[in-house]
Amino acid sequence: MRAQLRLADQPPGTDEDMRLNAVFAALSDPIRRAILGQLDGHDRLVSEIAEAFTISLQAVSKHIHVLVRAGLVDQERTGRISRCRLDAGPIFDAAVWLNRYSKYWQDQFNLLAVALEDIERERLSKPPPVRRGALRRVKRLGAGPRKKDL
Repeated sequence: MRAQLRLADQPPGTDEDMRLNAVFAALSDPIRRAILGQLDGHDRLVSEIAEAFTISLQAVSKHIHVLVRAGLVDQERTGRISRCRLDAGPIFDAAVWLNRYSKYWQDQFNLLAVALEDIERERLSKPPPVRRGALRRVKRLGAGPRKKDL
């Protein structure tokens, strides 16, 4: 078992904390996320999963073991055949944990909305800029016919 670092004044993690740690650690690797993507809605053999990668079957198997320990994959063995199935429950638990911090994201979105409204209000309160070419045309229209038109 791998030793975990913690601050001296911090109590050891609960079982829930340890499960979340395992889920986030498993999700931190792009190969493991790709494996979960393959399993989304499909049971697959380990050999089928490995076909999508340029790494060895043994390396894919190690990634799958990390996912199994995190509770993200159920693995069923029949002789030498190993079938994998996604278990999205731990992902839901991680999403619930992350959602606790959505109030901070929402505050940022609210600040952005206010800033955008201020910019739009300022833009609407100013007259549109006059282009030089448009100003010349206006002067010509008010000045009567041009010499070349006579």
